[in-house]
Amino acid sequence: MKRLSIIAFIIATLALTAWKLYSNKDAVEKKVYQPEVNQEVGVKTAIAEVRDLSKSTQYLGAFAANKQINVLPLASGNITKLPIAEGQFVSQGQLIAKLDDDQIRFQIEALEITLEGHQNDLKRYETLVSGDAMPAVNLEKTKLAIRATQSQIKQLKKQLSNTAVSAPFAGIVTKKMVESGSVVSPGNAIIELTDISTLKLVINVPEKAINNFKVGQNIKIATQIYQDVIFNGKVSLIGVVGDAAHNYQVEISVPNNAKNHLKAGMYGTVVDENIVRNNSLSVPRQAIFGSAKDPQVYIVENGKASLKNVTIGATNNEYYEILDGIQNGDTVIVNGQINLQNGTPVNPR
Repeated sequence: MKRLSIIAFIIATLALTAWKLYSNKDAVEKKVYQPEVNQEVGVKTAIAEVRDLSKSTQYLGAFAANKQINVLPLASGNITKLPIAEGQFVSQGQLIAKLDDDQIRFQIEALEITLEGHQNDLKRYETLVSGDAMPAVNLEKTKLAIRATQSQIKQLKKQLSNTAVSAPFAGIVTKKMVESGSVVSPGNAIIELTDISTLKLVINVPEKAINNFKVGQNIKIATQIYQDVIFNGKVSLIGVVGDAAHNYQVEISVPNNAKNHLKAGMYGTVVDENIVRNNSLSVPRQAIFGSAKDPQVYIVENGKASLKNVTIGATNNEYYEILDGIQNGDTVIVNGQINLQNGTPVNPR
């Protein structure tokens, strides 16, 4: 009897809880705003039409070297050869400096003599062991000695190769830190090597215009030093983090010109001309909503809001270029989208 009472109590408690939850849900739903789908919503509209979106904005930047490094030795020693000078062009693999290697060569020579002795011993021991005149253990020890000596010779030859310091890439010696006769060690720079066969023009682009630039895009560049020459560049990098003023760094790769030679540190100007095209179907910026990946607009069709997916192109301060999704002459909604659903009646004003 007691067990039945407990079960009845549990059932009653669950029923009371369910009723309470249902009552709370009903109260919450009454408080939530439910838009009336058949009620007209006042909206502000504009016409999608072909506009002249062209502009000419100049971005001034400075050329930077494609590569610039300090060349470091991998060994210690006295510099015996330094066949380079500041301002000199060096090819990839060209000798920059040679360190004294006499001691290493002496050690290699001594080990080669030791190796020769071990190899002669090996021949004698093989004969003796085959005739049971000597235990095989001596033969094994000689083989191990040969392998150890060969390993030491390989290490010394590697050290010997490190005494020759070569250019890792073609470039110009922009700074020489040592002279012939100097003693250097790993970590002490010998020269600064700069590659300007290709330069990087670095410009700062404001947030509102950053979408005008794409990686791989061809760009025309003017310079102060060659005012009648236009250089061809290509966007190689677009910064993903802006500064405090919402500017983003854009790097433009520019092949150097043997006739009109550019140097790192010179100024270059990008003319943002026709990046935004002259005659483009466009809508006001306020008409676009959704994400940058999936932009959308509402247009007015038969007195109702019709949601359209669009493809956007370039932009300026006022308009977005529309590449696909709506037609020239469509009425787009630029204000009041928050109150709309697809098919909501609208009252344009």
